[in-house]
Amino acid sequence: MARRLVLIRHAKSDWSEPVSDRERPVSSRGRRQAPAIGTWLRAQDMVPELALVSPARRASETWDLVASGIGDAVSRDGAPPVVQRAVEAYTFDGDDLMRLIHTVPIEREIVALVGHNPAIEELLEMLTGADQPMPTSSLAVIDPGTIPWSELTAGARLVTAGRPSDGPLRALA
Repeated sequence: MARRLVLIRHAKSDWSEPVSDRERPVSSRGRRQAPAIGTWLRAQDMVPELALVSPARRASETWDLVASGIGDAVSRDGAPPVVQRAVEAYTFDGDDLMRLIHTVPIEREIVALVGHNPAIEELLEMLTGADQPMPTSSLAVIDPGTIPWSELTAGARLVTAGRPSDGPLRALA
C-alpha cells in the first residue's frame, strides 16, 4: 500500500461550557461519531504510524475517541500509533498545517492529522485541488504519491472523504 495522509476534522464540540476556544470539549454527538473514524481506519488497514494532534481539547479528545475505534490494531510497523500533540496543528490556516506536514519523517507511511477548519479544508485543497467539505468527525485520505513529506505542496490525489459514522465512504479516484 502506498503512503497516506489522513486528515481528520475534530468531532463536534460542546459550546455549553463557558471555556476558551482551546478548552472546548467534544459534545455527546461527537463522542458518538468519532470512534467510527478509528473503526474505519482499522477496517481499511490504515492505522497511522504517526498522529499529529492539535492540543485543543476537542482535537485531543477526538483522537482519543478515534484511538478507541482503532482498538489494539497496530500500524504497519507493528506498533500502535505514535501520538504527537503538535502546537502547530492548533491553527485555522492551511499554510501552517503544510509546514507541519513538511516535518514528518520520511519513513512514515501513514500519517493522521487531527485539526480544525478552515485549515483542514485549505490543506486538502492545496494538496489535491479538491474543494471538499470537511464537517466535524470527517476524514479525507490523501495519496501523496512519491513526493517526500518535506516537499509535498500539491499534486496529491484525494482517495476518499466523508464521515464514517454516516455510512460507507466511496472511493473518489
